[in-house]
Amino acid sequence: MRGLMLAASFVMATSVLVAETEPERLANAARVFSEIERTPDKGIPQDLLSKAQCIVIVPGMKKAAFVVGVDYGRGVAVCRKQDGMGWGAPAAVRMEGGSFGFQIGGSDTDLILLVMNRHGMTRLTEDKVQLGADASVAAGPVGRTTTAETDASMTAEILSWSRAKGLFAGISLSGATLRPDADRNKELYGTKLSNKDVLMGSMQAPDAARPLLRELDRYSGVSSADRADHR
Repeated sequence: MRGLMLAASFVMATSVLVAETEPERLANAARVFSEIERTPDKGIPQDLLSKAQCIVIVPGMKKAAFVVGVDYGRGVAVCRKQDGMGWGAPAAVRMEGGSFGFQIGGSDTDLILLVMNRHGMTRLTEDKVQLGADASVAAGPVGRTTTAETDASMTAEILSWSRAKGLFAGISLSGATLRPDADRNKELYGTKLSNKDVLMGSMQAPDAARPLLRELDRYSGVSSADRADHR
């Protein structure tokens, strides 16, 4: 019975995501990131953005619940170019997580994850990464001028934040999983590509990604010369 309820909740969570195109998702990712960063006292610390190797943005993560709760969302991952000059092409990802309890209703949550080192970056290219098991994850500090050198910030491979109903805060996503989304990569690039091909290669970012890349450049300390690559 619980398996049937889980399946029903999963269908509820995923059905509303099917209609959104990948260009629309990129636009939503850019909007979410920009809105958060335009509130300095509530944003992501500047030093963390400057050090991050990759960022994952999942706009509108869904929670469908009827006895069994299921979290499901599609988003994008973007990593710094191999030469360190700006941000590279985006790769499509899926995030999944589950919770059990007597829940009825649903909610949308925007998620942002910063991948802080090369090992975590490599994890994004694998078929599946379970946060907290395959890669260490911790709730990120809030505030553009916040000193981020906490124990969690210094040791975690991935830092995570959520925004729901206007509240932006660090959140632990231990137990959630990230997977590549080859079908959505095909929508962006015209052929099925692995996330390794996109994130570790030299793919040209699609036009739909330019607003997001410009926002990432603006808030992560990328120079104007590097920013010109995305125009």
